[in-house]
Amino acid sequence: MQKIKSLMARQGLKSPQESMADLSPVENLRIPSKEELRELREQPIDPQAEQEIIDSIEEVYFSNDSFDMVQHELEKLPPELNLQELEEYRDKLKRQQAAVSKKVADLILEKQPAYVKELERVTALQTNLQLAAVICTNARRQLSVAKEGFTEASLGLLANQRRRHLLTGLLKSLRTIKTLQRTDVRLSEMLEEEDYPGAIQLCLECQKAASTFKHYSCISELNSKLQDTLEQIEEQLDVALSKTCKHFDVSHYTKVQLAYTLLGKTQTAMDQLHMHFTQAIHNTVFQVVLGYVELCAGNADTKFQKMQYKDLCTHITLDSYIPCLTDLCKALWEVMLSYHRTMQWHEERDKQETTPTPEDAAAAESDELVVDRSYVKKKLEHGLTRIWQDVQLKVKAYILGTDMSNFKYDDFIVVLDVISRLMQVGEEFCGSKSEVLQESIKRQSVNYFKNYHRARLEELRMFLENETWELCPVKSNFNIAQLHEFKFMGQCRSPSVSPSRQAASSTSPAQEELSLFQQYLREGNPFEMHIEHKEEETEDVLASNGYESDELEKNVYQDYDSDSDVPEELKQDYVDEQTGDAPLKSVPRETMRSKKKSDYNINKTNAPILTNTTLNVIRLVGKYMQMMNILKPIAFDVIHCVSQLFDYYLYAVYTFFGRNDMYESSGLGLISSRLRTTLNRIQESLIDMEAVGENAGVHGPAEDRKEKVPSPHLSQLVVLTKSGTLYGLAQRVVATESLVFLAEQFESLQSHLDTMMPAAKKPFLQQFYSQTVSTASELRKPIYWIVAAKAIDYEQMLLMMAGVKWDIREIMSQHNVYVDVLLKEFEQFNKRLGEVSRHVRIPLPVSNVLWEHCIRLANRTLVEGYANVKKCSNEGRALMQLDFQQFLMKLEKLTDLRPIPDKEFVETYIKAYYLTENDMEQFIKNHREYSMKQLANLVNVCLGSHINKKARQKLLAAIDDIDRPKR
Repeated sequence: MQKIKSLMARQGLKSPQESMADLSPVENLRIPSKEELRELREQPIDPQAEQEIIDSIEEVYFSNDSFDMVQHELEKLPPELNLQELEEYRDKLKRQQAAVSKKVADLILEKQPAYVKELERVTALQTNLQLAAVICTNARRQLSVAKEGFTEASLGLLANQRRRHLLTGLLKSLRTIKTLQRTDVRLSEMLEEEDYPGAIQLCLECQKAASTFKHYSCISELNSKLQDTLEQIEEQLDVALSKTCKHFDVSHYTKVQLAYTLLGKTQTAMDQLHMHFTQAIHNTVFQVVLGYVELCAGNADTKFQKMQYKDLCTHITLDSYIPCLTDLCKALWEVMLSYHRTMQWHEERDKQETTPTPEDAAAAESDELVVDRSYVKKKLEHGLTRIWQDVQLKVKAYILGTDMSNFKYDDFIVVLDVISRLMQVGEEFCGSKSEVLQESIKRQSVNYFKNYHRARLEELRMFLENETWELCPVKSNFNIAQLHEFKFMGQCRSPSVSPSRQAASSTSPAQEELSLFQQYLREGNPFEMHIEHKEEETEDVLASNGYESDELEKNVYQDYDSDSDVPEELKQDYVDEQTGDAPLKSVPRETMRSKKKSDYNINKTNAPILTNTTLNVIRLVGKYMQMMNILKPIAFDVIHCVSQLFDYYLYAVYTFFGRNDMYESSGLGLISSRLRTTLNRIQESLIDMEAVGENAGVHGPAEDRKEKVPSPHLSQLVVLTKSGTLYGLAQRVVATESLVFLAEQFESLQSHLDTMMPAAKKPFLQQFYSQTVSTASELRKPIYWIVAAKAIDYEQMLLMMAGVKWDIREIMSQHNVYVDVLLKEFEQFNKRLGEVSRHVRIPLPVSNVLWEHCIRLANRTLVEGYANVKKCSNEGRALMQLDFQQFLMKLEKLTDLRPIPDKEFVETYIKAYYLTENDMEQFIKNHREYSMKQLANLVNVCLGSHINKKARQKLLAAIDDIDRPKR
């Protein structure tokens, strides 16, 4: 309404014509006068022409009110003015102005009735408003009268009642404020009792109450105090959370988690927890290592406290290395166990919280709970790998901080066992393959094993050079599994499990399926079990190491030997080298011989034949396999070194007892091509042939020679030239059969070694067994052939055969003397063999090889003797057969060897005398086993009886043709 009034005041009640008179001077220029308007109305109107004039006006004139038309027209003038053009253009503008003015005037006249009508409505509205103002004034006056007439007593009562209500509320507020002032005492008590959820609940309630009464000035100070208390509770809560990293307590952790839930900081708590675990790992390992370093340093002034952990690890002494490593793993186990139990707690709580609840309650909290639960679960799962990585890095720094190349074998195995157990913990903890630990322990193992193997090879050479090749007395049921070094194989476990775990699983079958975290969840420590079982294993070895006598053997000892100390001496001399690291103690020869005699008296038929050196090699193999069992990445290196132990032993036995230049000339094929290849390979790859000379260091590349070992020399105490001992047959049997026994043990270990060997390297193992281990028994032939060649005087037999007359004319019924002499030699050989067997058991294969060699050599000597005959008759040939049959008959009583070796070799040669010319020629071509001399003699002897000179020449030519390719 006010707007309408102001409009009316501004406009007045002027007519449109009067209103037009009030326009500004500029607008006067645009609007025509009354006369002009009248002229315009009087002029004939052509609407279309008028519209065309208006359309011809430039658009810029319609743009806005600020447009300066004068300026616009002046700017459009050309540089050179033309009066006529200007006048024409002015007339055009006038026509446009007239058309616009006429249009405007028409529009004004058209709208004037509507304007007058609206003005009348505004006037009526003003009259109504004045009437309303009068009515309002009257109403106010009447209300004032009613107020004065109202009873003041009633309103006073209401006011007092209201005041009383306010004061009651105030009293209640004051009492609440008084209670709030006293809560700090209760909060302190609850914190001392570690009732963090209760303290936070109370503090939050107080804060809520304080916010209700914040309009009181005394409350503002209390509010800030409560906020400080809450922050103090959070700090104590963080400390309480950090305590769970080393010793997890369910009730304590439940309180802490509930407290964080009340604070609404579940995710923050999980972040803090992981930070504390990381810190706990660092602090724990640092304190353990620092304790040992300071203990070993004594009163040294070195400031170990300020050292970095990696540098601190380099100060650990060799004596304290294993105890420190064990304590380190124990401490880290406690941290990982706490983390494991933390995860268990959250899993159990999740199961409880996901149990069915009323739908309305579940809907209200579900979103927030699901988010928190999902975050905690992911954080804990991710934390597993992080924590194990931290543990690996700390232990890696410790492992690489010390050079282990000079460790004792048993100590190094303990280190491997502890690390293997730790890797097993890591696999169960987070499924990790522990690449960091494997790489670090592999580096140390390769370094250690190279030095260790080099020392063991040198030690083996020393043993072999001091070995007298006498029996080492062992039980008849001796087995490598009884040795301390092979105990790990009896546990039937997978290669990745540490020896201590096998012992634990074997003693308690019910716990076999349990993981370490299940076994030691409540108490105990897997690394404590490791030490205990090590002690138990040592005791077990001393109780059943394969050398002590059982009850039966004790009785036998008492029957055959009055010296009751012998069994104890045997145990001390042959068993107390458990570690194998120190050289074996040499035993006086007299003592050894007396023991051997006693040992033969109680000899059991199946007692294995082996020496101290054999036992030492077997122990070394066991140690190597232990290391390989625990650390599979270096399995191939270890197996390669195991093969070198066998190679060197085989080469030594061959060098000591089997090398002889007469092999090839014998024609017996004593060394197979496979054995010869093996011996050549060993000599080229393992034996340092240049080390024999005085200037050993001058020849050959240093690196190549570093991997090789000088060839061993037979001990001077071993005599192989006495005929009374059958040229050292006892020592030869012990050496050869100990090698065969060693090969048998290797055969029994093949399947285990095969499981340890990487797939790509398995052909090496197969080749080692097929070309080396299997050739051990083949050494019997060359070694025992030397004994057979010297044990019987074959030259004497040849001389005696040369004195026999073979061109007799009557059939003889009596054999020649040389047969009796030869049989006497065999009887003497048999007797000596029996004497040797009283000291050393001669196995049946050895006895067979010896008899085979002797008989074969005797038969070949017979053929050689028959081939030396100048003249022979049919009766002489029959005498040869008689002699040979007599030899065979008597020989079969001396030996059980069947068939008699080379029997056909002799018989065929004797009978060839009776062959015709054509048959003889065929015989020569088919029987290459006879020498050219023997075949030629056969032809010459037959001359005159049934072969003429022409046939003789032909047959000799055939023999020469056979011999020519050989030349």
